[in-house]
Amino acid sequence: MTDDSISICTVGHSNHTLEGFLALLRRHRIAAVADVRSAPYSRFSPHFSRAALAEALQTSGIGYLYLGRELGGRPADPACYENERIRYERVAQTGGFRAGIAGLLDSAGKQRLAVMCAEKEPLDCHRTLLVARALEASGAQVEHILADGELEPHAQTMDRLLAKFDFDPEGDLLQPRQDCIAQAVRMQAERTAFVKERSAAAPQRQAQ
Repeated sequence: MTDDSISICTVGHSNHTLEGFLALLRRHRIAAVADVRSAPYSRFSPHFSRAALAEALQTSGIGYLYLGRELGGRPADPACYENERIRYERVAQTGGFRAGIAGLLDSAGKQRLAVMCAEKEPLDCHRTLLVARALEASGAQVEHILADGELEPHAQTMDRLLAKFDFDPEGDLLQPRQDCIAQAVRMQAERTAFVKERSAAAPQRQAQ
């Protein structure tokens, strides 16, 4: 079922101060934050650790919902990995992920919601490459709150992704736009998606 009336934002807490982050949320009239971090803790910005953030949001009159188990970028299910790298297309097919998306849509139908993860740039984060794509496929209108406070519609974010890999943003007869996006997402995920560390001698980038 789709519902074009549902609008959802995404945001990365990045290295914002708590005051700066709250200001972003107020600017865009966010009533609740859905945290999709698998590990909801921050060594460098402890005010974004789960308990501290939930308390700060509540004090500011903003709700907090934790969905990192269902929608996180580092799921525990080994079937979601290939050669130690997370495969978003596999995650999207799991029951937990689908339930998490349904929960987001239900909450967003009642209040203005922002899906939150850590990364500053939307294209570097599973909230865009995985969660936002699923929300859009369900009919929701998704916008990304950028670090400077501007809103970027998801379609424009995908335009930037297509341009990054030299795809025609309009697609063509052989490869429609949605197929180009799917391929560009896979290419971007190869650069940014979480990879389990194989050994101390061969560390891999870990994100989300």
